[in-house]
Amino acid sequence: MTTPPGSTVRHLVRDDAGQVADTAADLILDVLETDSAVGLATGSSPLGAYQEIVRRVRLGATASPVARRGFLLDEYLGLPAGDPNTYASVIRREVADALGLDVRGPDGQAADPEQEAERYGREVVAASVAVQVLGIGRNGHLGFNEPGSSLDSQTRVVRLTESTRRDNARFFDSPADVPTHAITQGLATLMQARRLVLIVLGERKAEAVHAALHGPVDPACPASVLQRHPDAYVVTDREAAAAVR
Repeated sequence: MTTPPGSTVRHLVRDDAGQVADTAADLILDVLETDSAVGLATGSSPLGAYQEIVRRVRLGATASPVARRGFLLDEYLGLPAGDPNTYASVIRREVADALGLDVRGPDGQAADPEQEAERYGREVVAASVAVQVLGIGRNGHLGFNEPGSSLDSQTRVVRLTESTRRDNARFFDSPADVPTHAITQGLATLMQARRLVLIVLGERKAEAVHAALHGPVDPACPASVLQRHPDAYVVTDREAAAAVR
C-alpha cells in the first residue's frame, strides 16, 4: 500500500482483476451494515467487486443483506424508464437485484431536470452514504464530472462530451442513440460519503491514476479530489499502476 505525500488516499496494487475485486469487496463490506446506504457506479471496473460481493452473500460468507439502499452516481436524461441502458437498469442487473437493494437515482424523464438534480442531491446527502464505489475515465473524470468540473460541484445536469458519448456508444444500437445529457452527483456531493473506493483496471487508465494520486488537486483531473478525502482507497491492477512512480 502506498500513500502519496501530503495525501491520505491509499493506493492498493494487486496482481490481477480477481485480486482487485477481492480487495475492493473487502473495503466495501467493511463499512456496510444492514441499514447502510451504498453509492454505486456503473462501468466495467467495479463489476468484479459487485460479483464478488454477490458471491459472498450467496455463500453466507457475509451478512445479508449488506445494505438496504443503493444510490446511483449518475443517470442519463431522456431514456424511458426500464430502458436497459439506464444506469438504474444496469445496476439492478449487476448487483442490486441479487442483494435486494432498493435502488435510488434521479428521474431521467423529469419535466424539470435541474430541479430533479437538486432534489436527488439532497436525498444523497441525507442518506449518509457509507461507501461510494467509483470508476475513473481516461481523462480523470468521476461519474460525469469531466475535466474542468469544479471541485465544489454539486449534483447537477451536465452535457456529455463527445468523447464520452463515443466511449458509451458501444452499449447502444447507434451512436446517435446515446443521450446528450445526464444528471451526475457533483464532486462535493460524492465526497460526503464516509469512504470512497475507486477501482481501476488496465493500462489505458494508468496516466489518469497517476494524475489522480500524484498530480495537483485540480479540476483538470476531477479524480484528484480524492486526495482531500480522509478515507479514500484506490485499488488497481499492476497495469493501471504502471505510471505511478
